Amino acid sequence: MDDVYKKNWVYPDPKTIDPKERRLQRIFEVIPGLLTWATLIGMFLFSWLLPLWVAIFIILFDMYWLYRTIYIASYSIMAYRKMRRWKQIDWRYRLRKIFQGDALLSELRQEIKDLEQERKNKNISRKLRRRLKQRIIERKSFLKSASHDLRHRDAFLDWEKVYHVILFPTANEDAGIIAPAIEKVKQSNYPNNRIIILLAMEERESEEDREKKKKILLEMFKGAFFDFLVTVHKVQDNEMKCKASNTSYAARKLKKYLEEKNIPLEHVILSNFDCDTQIHPQYLAALTYAYVTEPNRLRRAYQPLPMYHNNLWDTIAPVRVIVTGSSFWHMVESMRPDHMVTFSSHSEPFKTIVEVGYWPVNVISEDSVIFWKAYNYFDGDYQVKPIYLPVSLDAVLGNNYWHTIKNQYKQKHRWAYGIENFPLLARAFWKNKKIGLGARLKYLLIMLEGHHSWATAPFILALLGWLPLIFGGERFNESVLAHNLPYITRYLMTVSMIGLVAAMFMGFLLMPPRPKKYSKKRYSYMFFQWFMAPFIAPFLGASPAVHAQTRIILKKYMGEFWVTEKIRRQ
Repeated sequence: MDDVYKKNWVYPDPKTIDPKERRLQRIFEVIPGLLTWATLIGMFLFSWLLPLWVAIFIILFDMYWLYRTIYIASYSIMAYRKMRRWKQIDWRYRLRKIFQGDALLSELRQEIKDLEQERKNKNISRKLRRRLKQRIIERKSFLKSASHDLRHRDAFLDWEKVYHVILFPTANEDAGIIAPAIEKVKQSNYPNNRIIILLAMEERESEEDREKKKKILLEMFKGAFFDFLVTVHKVQDNEMKCKASNTSYAARKLKKYLEEKNIPLEHVILSNFDCDTQIHPQYLAALTYAYVTEPNRLRRAYQPLPMYHNNLWDTIAPVRVIVTGSSFWHMVESMRPDHMVTFSSHSEPFKTIVEVGYWPVNVISEDSVIFWKAYNYFDGDYQVKPIYLPVSLDAVLGNNYWHTIKNQYKQKHRWAYGIENFPLLARAFWKNKKIGLGARLKYLLIMLEGHHSWATAPFILALLGWLPLIFGGERFNESVLAHNLPYITRYLMTVSMIGLVAAMFMGFLLMPPRPKKYSKKRYSYMFFQWFMAPFIAPFLGASPAVHAQTRIILKKYMGEFWVTEKIRRQ
């Protein structure tokens, strides 16, 4: 592992005062919004000027959307099956066993042979036969992965020397929101004496509220972990009031703490979680296994599957559709790691965080920017390694229906504001010639296309099929294509319903158990909510994205990180 620190390396500053850099920043930051508005205005303009070509385009776009829905549905199912298998694995067992080397492989082969022989016994029950089958599948999976991992056994890191730091940034959330997340860490299948909780509070919260929260949590988890650290961040003149500046401050304090304890930084994995993130019991063990067996571990980020299940039954139907769709998309991304970027709750080697200079302190979207910063620092030799286990977060919930809708819009707007990374990444790629041109263009286009589709696709699907008929004039409306356009688009969209059916099916599979306070009747709401998707997507999906891109064009930059209100119903 190359430990050379690039002392003169810096990631682009969005607030740069250098004239040349400022011009580049401005050029790149308006590109996404201009493309979006050109598409939206062009829908109407070309439906009037070139209705025939627009009609052909919408047919082709509907065919593309059909392909996309099948693609997303297929990868979602594949990711779900992989997640289900990972849940059944005892990852701590694998951690202990992998260091046995060739002896482990011989042991696994013999165990598989014995299990298969036992399964052939005709006197055993069907239930036991199924259990044996699952155990055989799990052992074969371990044999395959162990055979691969042991090729690099000389690079293994002793897992018993690894520490996990779980960072929970908090602004105004009370102890009742954070405590369940810490409790899930405590219940995980990993030694608690190798876990450090880092509660990163903000000075903008009143001292009385901070002290109350701190006292409750320290009393609840006294002696439960290796240590429980608390930091209080005060926003400096060069910082934004945002999550990134808080996490950077906490991480710097952590570095001093680890040095005082003589804990090597490369032995520490930092998980930067939202304060409501509840991990799967196997997550830390699976993460440790991925880390200690990866020869290039310091150049990997580790991403679980975010699910918004903490209060899914409590929130309203439009929000359930939005957050379940987000979960599906991240499941799809996990099946193509070369496209993955860190999101929401994720984990990194702490030494890497220190080496790249922590999070920028003046950006809103701190979760993805740390990936792009490391990717550029290591000249492209950095990637996300998926951990196919869920972490559960809160779905948006307000005091009433419209308050919930308003908060969901604000959250989506903040997520869509992640397009602020495009000009920063473009400027970083402009300077870094060590990354291949193809890789630089690929990532820029993926980011640009993703945000452009986010802002425009729902409007195209909802409106464009009708616009040529409305604005195309009498001559176009008398054409054969005009008469057949509604039928063609309706047929293609009907076939595309396979994606909606898959979403409903997957939604029920992923759904957490029904709370006793709700009757079985609520399942019907969970079913019919999916028919709202075509109406929800433009208003709670695309509109916040258009809003975010437009305010960047107009230089109406977000001045601070909007913290999603955390509301729980008893």
